[in-house]
Amino acid sequence: MATIEAICISKKKGMVKKPIELASFEEGYGIVGDAHGGDWHRQVSLLAGESIDIVKETLPSLKDGAFAENIITRGFGLLSVSVGDSIQIGNDIILEITQIGKECHNDGCVIKKATGDCIMPKEGIFAKVIHGGQAAAGEAISLRT
Repeated sequence: MATIEAICISKKKGMVKKPIELASFEEGYGIVGDAHGGDWHRQVSLLAGESIDIVKETLPSLKDGAFAENIITRGFGLLSVSVGDSIQIGNDIILEITQIGKECHNDGCVIKKATGDCIMPKEGIFAKVIHGGQAAAGEAISLRT
């Protein structure tokens, strides 16, 4: 079963996010308490845990949230989603994929400087919250058909 490995937030943009125990997803906003929440198309960011594992081969001390990702998935096949797809988290939360990848910071992020590469510009998945609810690490995640 595909699951959420971690949910992370930060109070300010451009900061490493920190894992939280329980996240409240608000329709049309994002994750309550996260700086990226708001009325726009990148309310929630997702990265595959499997992709992060590859970076950890070079940077083993890398912590959850280091890429400013909100959700780390495990066993989901996140790299196969397309813009317009819907993802279900637990029983209630529905996210709509709005963007794949993003432009990296002008001078490169800390991860890119340390490893020579950053996965967020190529593998970061962005979504907006269509239906809210609460979720925690261990919650099931699936593609809605």
